[in-house]
Amino acid sequence: MRWTPGGLSSDVEDRRGQSGGGGLGGGGLGIVGFIILLVISLVTGRNYIGAYFSSGGGATQQQSRPRTVSPEEDRSAQLASFVLGDAQDTWTQILAKEGIRYPRARLVLFRDSTRSGCGAAQSSTGPFYCPADQKVYLDLGFWDQLKQFGASGEFAQAYVIAHEIGHHVQNVLGIERKVRGMQQQNPQARNQLSVAMELQADCFAGVWAHSTTNRQVTDQADIKGGLQAAAAVGDDRMQKMARGYVTPDSFTHGSSEQRMSWFNRGFTTGQVSACNTFSGS
Repeated sequence: MRWTPGGLSSDVEDRRGQSGGGGLGGGGLGIVGFIILLVISLVTGRNYIGAYFSSGGGATQQQSRPRTVSPEEDRSAQLASFVLGDAQDTWTQILAKEGIRYPRARLVLFRDSTRSGCGAAQSSTGPFYCPADQKVYLDLGFWDQLKQFGASGEFAQAYVIAHEIGHHVQNVLGIERKVRGMQQQNPQARNQLSVAMELQADCFAGVWAHSTTNRQVTDQADIKGGLQAAAAVGDDRMQKMARGYVTPDSFTHGSSEQRMSWFNRGFTTGQVSACNTFSGS
């Protein structure tokens, strides 16, 4: 990738020096926050309430600890900031053509654990986007896991961030809210709809990647790294590594082949309209 390191943008919250950093603020969850987490837990099937309290969510104090940042981690943080800014600038322009205002998401960098509008954020869960506070949560240690999965290089990292920003775009367009409602109405289709959501985020990441090649920020070797990253985090590959066999009915993100295919579709077309993963085509 062609980019110039240079610090973190105002869209980045660096909580790497905090222990159990804030996200819900104030003196505890509160009744409104509790109701929000309850609804999100029921819709998504993830126990955000239990995760919140198990992480000490009622505490009001934050503990700081000395930060030791290696040059490699410092560069990774600056790369994340660059990709975040570039992706959001791109989506601002794309959606403006449709008369849609793009509100910028924020990226939270943390170590081990922190708190989000969706409950506890832990490094073990990997990067994720929280629609409740419109923030992406990332422990940079995930890049080491990504390498173990067989994906390395700067664009592999860029793909992950662009995928999470793809979820923010879904939120902006109202897709996320609609799908969660469909999941609530039809629990049996929960996983199928989840896969469609994730594959669309992959496709949106490809749309951004398309723009980067036009601007000569990336080349074909970079895109290959993105495809490798998409394949590395496919449900079939992850299940095979974890337990030795695959159960497609339990997929929530899509197979390696599906994730590569939809990323490539967004990349080759550069069109949001090509990313209708809900049509079954």
